[in-house]
Amino acid sequence: MKTVGVFDSGVGGLSVLRALLAELPGVRFVYVADSAYAPYGERSVAEITERSKRITGWLRRTHHIDALVVACNTATALAIDSLRAIHPDLPIVGVEPALKPAAAMSHTRHIGVLATRGTLNSERFARLRTQLENTASSPVHFICQPCDGLADAIERDDLPAQQTLCERYVAALREHAPGDMDTVVLGCTHYPFAADALAQLLGPDVALVDTGVAVARRTRDVLKAVEAGSAAVTPELLSTGDPDALSLAASRWLGLQTQAGKLVV
Repeated sequence: MKTVGVFDSGVGGLSVLRALLAELPGVRFVYVADSAYAPYGERSVAEITERSKRITGWLRRTHHIDALVVACNTATALAIDSLRAIHPDLPIVGVEPALKPAAAMSHTRHIGVLATRGTLNSERFARLRTQLENTASSPVHFICQPCDGLADAIERDDLPAQQTLCERYVAALREHAPGDMDTVVLGCTHYPFAADALAQLLGPDVALVDTGVAVARRTRDVLKAVEAGSAAVTPELLSTGDPDALSLAASRWLGLQTQAGKLVV
């Protein structure tokens, strides 16, 4: 049986784990929520890189993982190149804001991007955006909105704060975007868990795009040999913060009835 490590700054990566479980039922997943250091989007590059290195090293030593999924947009943007340099023999799949799928589906060519400040300020995001703007068959415009505090509110399951922040950032997005914006990218793995509030604020004519399914398919490709039809395996959940918060989030969003463990790394 293949074992895949998955980590995020907290519970947001559960949106990616949900897609992975659907795509790869015969794979054992070990999910690490680095909640003691969440949110990554408001930490320095050095801190995020160090945490990513520590967690990856621990997963390799302890679980001998066959692949790693960095289920965090900020960690992907700021640390994945370092991880690949340190672990050249380990397939590593990252997540990045779904600009390309959004550009493919947008009719108006005006696309909003909601993400952490760390992701939007990264060189990796700048390269992706520039590449798409320069190579698109017709002009495409990305309107980027940093969402300070939103990932943390989702992490804490603070629904009033989530609603307030969603209202604030949608209003800011609309202020800077033309009226014909028809697509919004959820550029943080936490944000799909606020999708209902965002969809209500944006209205039925605006499509929301995230990366979970694409990441799951990419992971299937890098694993290559996975037994079809294998029985589903309950993932192991670990948190550097409050394990009960991770257990509750997994139950609420994924329907998983499993107790998360405490991790010190």
